[in-house]
Amino acid sequence: MIPPVALQWLRSPSLSPLWTSVRGRLQRNGRRAEGRLIVHCGSLQDRDAIGQLLGRAVGASVTVDLAALDRLLRSSAAGTGLVEVVEAVTGPIPDRRADAAAERDRRAVLRGQVLATASEVGLDGQEWVTDWLDAVWRSGIIGRLPSPAAQRLLIQAVTCLGLVLGEAPRLWSRGELAEQVTGTAHGLDDDTLLNRVVLRGIALATVSPAPGSAVERRALWESVGVAGDTVATTVLTYGLRPLGDGFQAGQLRSRASHHAEAHLTLRDVRQLLPIVMEPQTVYVCENPRVLEAAAQLSLRAAMVCTLGNPTVVTLALLDALAALDGVDLKYHGDFDWPGVAIAGRVMRRTGALPWRFGAADYEAAVRATRDPQTPPHPLTGTPVATWWDPDLAAAMHREDAAVHEERLTDTLLADLV
Repeated sequence: MIPPVALQWLRSPSLSPLWTSVRGRLQRNGRRAEGRLIVHCGSLQDRDAIGQLLGRAVGASVTVDLAALDRLLRSSAAGTGLVEVVEAVTGPIPDRRADAAAERDRRAVLRGQVLATASEVGLDGQEWVTDWLDAVWRSGIIGRLPSPAAQRLLIQAVTCLGLVLGEAPRLWSRGELAEQVTGTAHGLDDDTLLNRVVLRGIALATVSPAPGSAVERRALWESVGVAGDTVATTVLTYGLRPLGDGFQAGQLRSRASHHAEAHLTLRDVRQLLPIVMEPQTVYVCENPRVLEAAAQLSLRAAMVCTLGNPTVVTLALLDALAALDGVDLKYHGDFDWPGVAIAGRVMRRTGALPWRFGAADYEAAVRATRDPQTPPHPLTGTPVATWWDPDLAAAMHREDAAVHEERLTDTLLADLV
């Protein structure tokens, strides 16, 4: 213990520049009194005090050997080493090296636990998982949490990601997913840390930009089959005549017999399951104008409209229809890059066949809609491959003309008569 008189002198303001500089070096050194540093002495009083301690005259700056200072203090009235003196004057000195090593060990343990869980939930071998973990750590979120809370957050997050991106994903409402993972329907609300961490993973997995607004967050959730709820969003249908005695089936048959469109919520679709329908073709369009025209003409065809990029409820209905024996899906959308991208995703997911949606159809559409007085709209967006007909992408590159689906309504309706 440093004698009170010696400690009082060591705590004098004139020695403060020395102790401040030494403390910083000791933190970086792992609390070891070694190495040299330059101390700047701002006033004559500082120079006198530091010179008296070191036993030599000093100028505006002085080079201090920490090992020599440690020996000097041990043989002085302080009777103890440099680390103990600095802590007595300035407070405990953290061991940054030890802290960093402990943090590395903590992260390694957490990382191992998360990767093991990722394997269990069907994300084994997904490269984006390690990128996601790196991004979460860089954000500083984990460093601010005690280990039990960090472990709980990461395990819940990777479990959630496995349920929506793993080998056997299903469609959820966000409340259902939150209940499954956290035990509360509010566990993935927008203001939760878990929501932020999971969305960061979804963005990396789907090569999407990080969402910056509530609308973008909802869209990102929708892109992986997670709806905000089971009643707010609907899918537009026409002419569906499911068999069975249930309320929803009877209501759909009634509206179909009156040539009326029907909007189904995710809750409606689930209550319809398992859907039973007679063998038929269900036509899937992107633009509601096509479905509306079919209703106005009282056509009997069964139709589903995606209204652009299909939502969770739309995918739920299309999945159910695609699983029926004897029911074939045929898809048509906009002849532009976003349109063919949507078409590719829907057809690959459901097994739908293209409905007048090949290269020859596009070229005919361009000829039919080209007006000498009105130049065609050039294609915009990112070009994508048209795997169902590679010649379609080639033709679109060549023509550089967008043809939106509503321009082809009459041609499409001819197939529905």
